[in-house]
Amino acid sequence: MKKIYYLSTCSTCSRIISELDLKKKSFLFQDVKTEKITAEQLKEMKKLAGSYEALFSKIAMKYRALGLDKAKLTEEDFKKYILEEYTFLKRPVIIINDTIFIGNSKSTVAAAKAEL
Repeated sequence: MKKIYYLSTCSTCSRIISELDLKKKSFLFQDVKTEKITAEQLKEMKKLAGSYEALFSKIAMKYRALGLDKAKLTEEDFKKYILEEYTFLKRPVIIINDTIFIGNSKSTVAAAKAEL
């Protein structure tokens, strides 16, 4: 399976999609703002990532606004917040077969490019 969870209004996601030329590589696209992540999809991502925390964005504006930066969050908390609010998913999440690439760091994008 080749799939990307992204935000269509995010210029960084758009840049990465373009850089990796994903539209020409038979990827399934899911805009997490318009098509919410399901519990089953998140469970599959967690299985590949190893934890919900690895999928959680601590730079989301709501992270500090809700005081989550001062709270001790559990795996269940990370799961709950990602399912409730798309902004808490570290984006983009690219799945190529059984390999997951999370976020927009240069090393992550380079690793995804190498996998393709």
